Amino acid sequence: MPLKLSLIIPAYNEAERLAGSLENVLAFFSTVDYDYEIIVVDDGSNDGTSNISQSQKSVKTIILPKNMGKGAAVRAGMLEARGSYRIFSDADLSTPIYEISKILNHLENGYDVCVGSRAMDSEMIKVHQPIYREIMGKTFNKIVQLMVVKGIRDTQCGFKGFTAEAANKIFSAAKINGFSFDVEIVYLAKLLGFKIKETPVEWYNDDRSKVDPIKDSIRMFVEILKIRNLHKEKSSA
Repeated sequence: MPLKLSLIIPAYNEAERLAGSLENVLAFFSTVDYDYEIIVVDDGSNDGTSNISQSQKSVKTIILPKNMGKGAAVRAGMLEARGSYRIFSDADLSTPIYEISKILNHLENGYDVCVGSRAMDSEMIKVHQPIYREIMGKTFNKIVQLMVVKGIRDTQCGFKGFTAEAANKIFSAAKINGFSFDVEIVYLAKLLGFKIKETPVEWYNDDRSKVDPIKDSIRMFVEILKIRNLHKEKSSA
């Protein structure tokens, strides 16, 4: 019998932050009245990240054989999960863990996919990124809306939820391993006819972000150019 909720946390060289994040996660789940599982996916870290997650008996750890990318880590966790609902969160908890309740509520009330958003309500951004990163993020989202996914104002927030059916179908079809995997999974959700809800969530920038504003932006742009071609057969079906 499936659990109610699976939380997937992708982690690459997160030894510095993961212990504190898991402490917050476990404290939150100690207050809920449903069955859950916590899955940390170590994306080929070399700093002992998996040692931290494995030290917690209530946390399941998946270790990828090498660094494959955030998309690959989230995909591995989603397809391994047993929950009726599956949510992934960045390891730094830029979106506080209690926002799970908001995502879960939408999934329980008829939505197949729920996308956490920083763009719907600016007051929900409690600690901002440097201005150049905000401008780059907004520009990227405009490109995404123009070229791939219309109607979702923030595809890149690392806090999204899925029903088990949606997670299995979307992540079984997903192919992008890099940071643009978020765009791909929203694109696939629309392509497969799933009901999507975008909802504002609290967000706190962490200055220790591992995203390179230049190199990763170029990679992400190249990846979004590939998304339609990667799923051409599904879009023409």
